[in-house]
Amino acid sequence: MKEALYYSTENGRVYCVLCPHYCKLSEGETGKCMGRKNIDGKLYSLNYGKITSYGFDPIEKKPLFHFYPGSTVFSFGTFGCNFSCDFCQNWQIVEDSSMYIEMENKELLEFSSLNDSIGIAYTYNEPSIYYEMVLDLAKSVRKAGKKNILVTNGFLNREPLKELLPYIDAMNIDLKSMSRNYYKTLCKGSLDPVLRTIELAAEKTHVEITNLVIDGENSSEEEMERMASFIGNIDKNIPLHLSRYFPHNRMNNSPTKVETLEKLRNIALKHLNYVYVGNVWGVNNDTLCPNCRNKLISRYPETKVVGIEGNHCNHCGERISIVV
Repeated sequence: MKEALYYSTENGRVYCVLCPHYCKLSEGETGKCMGRKNIDGKLYSLNYGKITSYGFDPIEKKPLFHFYPGSTVFSFGTFGCNFSCDFCQNWQIVEDSSMYIEMENKELLEFSSLNDSIGIAYTYNEPSIYYEMVLDLAKSVRKAGKKNILVTNGFLNREPLKELLPYIDAMNIDLKSMSRNYYKTLCKGSLDPVLRTIELAAEKTHVEITNLVIDGENSSEEEMERMASFIGNIDKNIPLHLSRYFPHNRMNNSPTKVETLEKLRNIALKHLNYVYVGNVWGVNNDTLCPNCRNKLISRYPETKVVGIEGNHCNHCGERISIVV
């Protein structure tokens, strides 16, 4: 355990200000995230150094399509989350705080240099709830000349986010819906803090957005218009990944229709230059120049940069905001 950051004390209770839940915890109580606990009047991080899953992943799995395409990144997660999504894809490691191995930061740092890894991706469960570990490790990764990648739900308060961002090279932020009711009922969270995270992060680092589409829940044309317009007003070059839902955890809805994803992709492309469809076999996810449609990155059968020279399209000269 490690004493947590971003909390205050009041009459023996601790007041966590890391995320917008603002948990007030009496002695022995644990926050909604399962990762922070009041012990003797201090707030402690329970998942510091406790690893539930790790491995070497293609960068595209995060998903990040415009950040060192074709590279590999060492990835790990702990347990807990400050959301409780009915459709959580990783609920087994999120909800079970007993299944872990202990690893020191120096061991994780060593892994980040193996197998041609470009650095570390903090992922699998919500990394903001093991904030202290991410911050400590991210500083070491940066000193080692490697990259830090945060895969997050974006439900983090402004001040801790501002402290962390200087060490983060890329983020994939999960924007689950543009409906406040969806966040409240299906995720046990709220929308507005996520929107603020996207706006702030996009000013400081490379950002891509993922939206898990569920037919009948967040799949309307009107909602996609709002989502794509919101992202496009920040930067039309931010990639949006529309991911196909499959039944998981407490939700048994039918898998998302491929036609739904294709329809929403076409709507989003009115506001954004790059929209991809995920979790669907055989969909063409090549990256094309938004100006001349020249192929910039080929992704089948393997990822290759084929049309970018010096941050420009090698056909029309359009400036391309892709980190290669």
